[in-house]
Amino acid sequence: MNLPTALRARINGWRRRLWQPVFFRMLFGEAGQGGQLLPLTRLSPTVCIEHPEGLHLADDVFMGHFNFIEASGGVRIERGVQITNFVSIVSHSTHRSVRVAAALSGQPALLEGAERAGDVRAPIEVGAYGFIGPHSTIEAGARLGRACLVQAYSRVRGAFPDFSVIGGQPARVLGDVREADRRWLDAHTEWLPAYEDWAARVAEIS
Repeated sequence: MNLPTALRARINGWRRRLWQPVFFRMLFGEAGQGGQLLPLTRLSPTVCIEHPEGLHLADDVFMGHFNFIEASGGVRIERGVQITNFVSIVSHSTHRSVRVAAALSGQPALLEGAERAGDVRAPIEVGAYGFIGPHSTIEAGARLGRACLVQAYSRVRGAFPDFSVIGGQPARVLGDVREADRRWLDAHTEWLPAYEDWAARVAEIS
């Protein structure tokens, strides 16, 4: 390795070490609505939140890097949810109004602060202890039950029952997370009583 390349490699290493603590280090502690403290919630500094006043966060939520949340229609994320990386949660869509309704009505494609015919805006709910895999999109009006698992690259709209394995474009129910859990518990029987207690409590969360 010649000197210039070695120097560049060292500089790049320094840059990563300086950049990571500020922009990629996960820290415990967030503020919820009304200033409520959420001591176990961790959001990456790279999470982008539009309309934060519409986001209702519970405690013990994890959001990894480069996630986008648009909460103008309301987004509720319950306790223990894990959102991995590169996930979009979008509570409104204007593609129909921009593409069709605005053109038909003769209105400008963009009207600041105005609702247009064809706009879609609906709240999103992610139930307690859910998991959302990378590069997934959660669309307006989606309602995920408790302990659901969304596979990577899924496009999720509509309602899904508790403990669903969800995947596809558009997403559909592919299974029940408790089936995979049971196979793991067969090899780790010491965890079975605690798991059954946990699953019962998750099912009772309101």
